[in-house]
Amino acid sequence: MKMKSVAGVIFIVKDLNKSAAFYKTLGFEFKKDIPGVAKTAYLNWFWIELLLEDKIVTNEFRHDIKATKKGAGQYIHISVENVDEYYKELVKKELKPLSEPNDYSWGNREFIIKDPDGYKLVFFKKK
Repeated sequence: MKMKSVAGVIFIVKDLNKSAAFYKTLGFEFKKDIPGVAKTAYLNWFWIELLLEDKIVTNEFRHDIKATKKGAGQYIHISVENVDEYYKELVKKELKPLSEPNDYSWGNREFIIKDPDGYKLVFFKKK
């Protein structure tokens, strides 16, 4: 058997509504909602499930709640049409990226923003 694709990720969050509002501001669509438990943000076929930490049901997730730095060393890369324009749009919406758009030797122009729980998103465009 062969792997097919990566479908999504789960982010354990402290405030479900605050996190959902952040992702909605970024442009994600919400198509799935388990009230008071989880909301799922979609960008095309890729999803980020926002799971309220108080509603964790598996032992593996319970262990992860204790992590002090959510998403440390992990970055979700999201392709955008125009990095500079998207950056300006987010700043106008009063979001605070961690960096300004920069060109990098690996061939991307990108910037990073952190969500309310510390998960990092990299918005990029290949040069």
